[in-house]
Amino acid sequence: MTKKHFELYIKGRVQGVWYRKSCAEKATALGIYGLVKNMPDGSVYCEAEGQIDALIDFIDWCGQGPELARVESVLKVEGQVKNYTTFEIIR
Repeated sequence: MTKKHFELYIKGRVQGVWYRKSCAEKATALGIYGLVKNMPDGSVYCEAEGQIDALIDFIDWCGQGPELARVESVLKVEGQVKNYTTFEIIR
């Protein structure tokens, strides 16, 4: 199967609600590699790579987030595979 790469721009109440940590845990459970970080405008940015079925599950999760999050939107942009080997929380 072919690996895919997506950039995700997540808006809503997604900072200060354990979004990044929960995102990294979900990614690891699904075999997704990449990164997640808070942005200055209050949104979260994520890069995710993996098999398409796992990515679909992951992106669906990103639209919900952890219990305290209130996700308003997830913009998904397909990009070039970067061959990440871990999923990292950027501080």
